[in-house]
Amino acid sequence: MSPEGKSLLNIFILGFGFMFMFTAFQTCGNVEQTVIKSYNSSGFHGSGYTSMSIIYGVFSASNLIAPSVVAVVGPQLSMFFSGLVYSGYIAMFIHPFTWSFYTASVLVGIAAAVLWTAQGNLLTINSTDATIGRNSGIFWALLQFSLFFGNLYIYFAWHGKDTITDKDRQTVFISLTVISLVGSFLFFLIQRPEPVVVPKETQEPPLPAENSESSSVVVPPQGLWSQALEAFKKAIQLSVTKEMLLLSISIAYTGLELTFYSGVYGTSIGAMSQFGHDAKGLIGLSGIFIGMGEILGGGVFGMLNKCNRFGRNPVVLLGLVTHYVAFYLIFLNIASDAPIAPEEGTHMQAFIPPSVEVALLCSFLLGLGDSCFNTQLLSIVGYIFREDSAPAFAVFKFVQSIAAALAFFYSNYLLLHWQLLIMVGVGFLGTLTFFMAEWLVICRRRDSDYDSI
Repeated sequence: MSPEGKSLLNIFILGFGFMFMFTAFQTCGNVEQTVIKSYNSSGFHGSGYTSMSIIYGVFSASNLIAPSVVAVVGPQLSMFFSGLVYSGYIAMFIHPFTWSFYTASVLVGIAAAVLWTAQGNLLTINSTDATIGRNSGIFWALLQFSLFFGNLYIYFAWHGKDTITDKDRQTVFISLTVISLVGSFLFFLIQRPEPVVVPKETQEPPLPAENSESSSVVVPPQGLWSQALEAFKKAIQLSVTKEMLLLSISIAYTGLELTFYSGVYGTSIGAMSQFGHDAKGLIGLSGIFIGMGEILGGGVFGMLNKCNRFGRNPVVLLGLVTHYVAFYLIFLNIASDAPIAPEEGTHMQAFIPPSVEVALLCSFLLGLGDSCFNTQLLSIVGYIFREDSAPAFAVFKFVQSIAAALAFFYSNYLLLHWQLLIMVGVGFLGTLTFFMAEWLVICRRRDSDYDSI
């Protein structure tokens, strides 16, 4: 197999591994607040929103050390052991206790930082400047199939149910645990990539350094601890570069809307008593439509790679417009107290009679818009910081997880319309700063072209 073929195979294996893992974990996150509300135990006092807030809060802090762990252990083993922790978190729901629930939340936060840093590293070392956009799209589309399969299972398992029994919960979470473990073991199939020789005339010139200290390739000193310290220092340096600071608002926006579509929106649909006895089953159906939007966006804007000549800005703008349409329709269709309604649901009505069709259309639009932002962010970060991919993606996840932790925290208290308003404002600012970062990349590439003449 050619080096390019081997690298492409690695991307597919990486995508399938994440697809299995997050079929389990994203489905877990989507239904855990509903499951907890239905759990009959006087000894359990947990909140799904609080758990996810802990996960993303610890995730953000752990990103400071994640590059060091990946540098010492290697990306493949880092992803495998992180996957085992994810599986443990899911298995905890088979018979949950308050202490195990929150302890597992902390451990998953640490594992998530290592997992996503290793993923960004593997994605970058298996890509070239010409294939980073395509590979980002392939990975993203495969990852988002997890929303389709997991939520399809939830829809059929809980179809027509008002409450979730202990047997229902145990059956679902045993299945999800096994699926997660399969994904973890798939990472062992990834092979070491070989360098791809690209003809001179087809190579994109690298971005010129802003200064020699922040962008030169650092050869770490001998010894594991020195290597780990060097990775930590590099992450700190990259976090204050002009490009990363500009991209940070866009990355933070993806954290806010990740919280919304992966937890808040599904819970809100399940709380709408006007949707009838099938409201709980609609949580799974909503996740399926989110996944369809994610897969379509990942395929069109990444795998097909048709929009390269127009740059990344039009795709990000499309993502913002798509989200704005979804937010407006959600505002009209879902009751404002739905995210924080009790187990029996809400009887309030929004501005139009509640419509299942409109709710599912919004799910699709949320997924499509999210894929627009994430495929382009993965592409631009992988391109700009090619030589320092592990610390760069650690910074990426640091910013994203802080925003997600904050959003899961305020989701316990804020009504729906306030949550939508926050995303509208941050999304607008994030799109503007992404445009600035992309234009900076284009200008530096043009300057580099002139210098090479």
